[in-house]
Amino acid sequence: MVSMSRSKDEGMITFVSKSPLETKKIGSDIGRLLRENDVVALEGDLGAGKTTMVKGIAKGLGIASERDVVSPTFVLIHEYPARKKIYHMDWYRLKSVEGADALLAEEYFNADGVVLIEWAERGKNILPSEHLRIRLKHQGPETRLITVDAKGRKYQVFLESLKKFKGQPR
Repeated sequence: MVSMSRSKDEGMITFVSKSPLETKKIGSDIGRLLRENDVVALEGDLGAGKTTMVKGIAKGLGIASERDVVSPTFVLIHEYPARKKIYHMDWYRLKSVEGADALLAEEYFNADGVVLIEWAERGKNILPSEHLRIRLKHQGPETRLITVDAKGRKYQVFLESLKKFKGQPR
């Protein structure tokens, strides 16, 4: 069972996921609320569940099969057709995002789709001022603490929608 709590900071929601399936369900709820030109920055240690979360978000965005979602570690970006086109980036292999990589990322921030970025902390200097940040942290072999943080007014409104959305049939 997924549990959710509000932080004192109303721009943040924290979930506790006890399995990869629960992480995907949280991601699916998030994905169902995302709109064109949304940017989601995912952070967390290796194995924390970033790609699992992306699979859930992609499902919520209407991807045909989550099996198609794989981390683009060696190519930097994958594109997936869904309700809104998904641009899935992974900055793991970059120490920082600059030069041509930064220009490419900025181009996708303005494309008509949803941008999901794994290892986003490596390019925090180029992220749009408004974005949704999801931090995943190990709490045990299967348990993850997932913090969804709003950066900017647009995403504070998003978090309010997510709070209302929780508990609705999936």
